Amino acid sequence: MNDNGNLVAAAAAFLGEAEHEHKELLASVVTVARALFGAAAASVFLLDDQAGELVFEAVSGAGEDHLVGERFPASRGIAGWVLGAQEPLIVSDLSTNPVFARDLAETTGYVPQSLMAAPLQRRDATIGVMEVLDPVPSAVSPLGAAELLTLFAGQAAIALGVIQRNRTAYRMLAPDDGEPSELAQMARLLNELGADRRAAGVNLLDSLHRLLSSAR
Repeated sequence: MNDNGNLVAAAAAFLGEAEHEHKELLASVVTVARALFGAAAASVFLLDDQAGELVFEAVSGAGEDHLVGERFPASRGIAGWVLGAQEPLIVSDLSTNPVFARDLAETTGYVPQSLMAAPLQRRDATIGVMEVLDPVPSAVSPLGAAELLTLFAGQAAIALGVIQRNRTAYRMLAPDDGEPSELAQMARLLNELGADRRAAGVNLLDSLHRLLSSAR
């Protein structure tokens, strides 16, 4: 394997390891949230903008053995409402809530009676939703419970944001068609330059990265 291939392989391996670590963090967030609220289940969904779907990324409790990777329309259910409204929601009786999509819940194998949900937000964008199903009633007021859930959602959003960026970077490195990616080709070109020109190229890319980052 040439130097460029080694570079791409090393970068892909690093991204894969980083995703694994942040998936573990995401799993720990839903596990602790479920335990703290005494809930039947807790889950985190990632928004797939292109498909218009929410994807199960982490599940603790009911459904944890089969739901990760499953999808449903991002416009439906409590999760869809929270995604659009960008604010948390607590529903103590889902049987009387017109937004609750019972048919979607039935496909997961578990139909809750109550639910808490909060948006996952990064840099003014909502990237997903966190849900807690059938939390045990407690002395915590609905407002206090919403604030606590929002704190968990903030931690989940950090991990989910990193996972999202890693996947984007990985697709740039290893496209499905097997052709060299633009990033890989750029790395090859830089590697073929002399030391001075290579350093200038790296500086140019760094300046472009900072310019694009500041424009977000």
